[in-house]
Amino acid sequence: MANFKPIKSKETLEELFKQSEDRPVVIFKHSNTCGISSHVMEMVDEVGRDVHFVVVQDDRDISNEIAERTGRVHQSPQVIVIRDGKPIYHATHYGIDAEAIEKALEDE
Repeated sequence: MANFKPIKSKETLEELFKQSEDRPVVIFKHSNTCGISSHVMEMVDEVGRDVHFVVVQDDRDISNEIAERTGRVHQSPQVIVIRDGKPIYHATHYGIDAEAIEKALEDE
């Protein structure tokens, strides 16, 4: 099971980008009003690692910052795995795959 950790500040987001210099970091953008997002979150729960998430309705500024820093247009649900501050895996909606996330994390 994933260890879901909320991203509630830009400072936390900055720390995640710094951590990505040492190991890949998983970021999940979640919509608490979207059935697809809820279902995909269940699928992401299969990732046996930390999954840092932002609820887009609550923290849109953080979601926008993620889009700006990664160059990936905002969507939800959306998973971005970053390494050295750059996306090494990106998927949205039902394209999100727990096995593919795990594979992106293998170089940890």
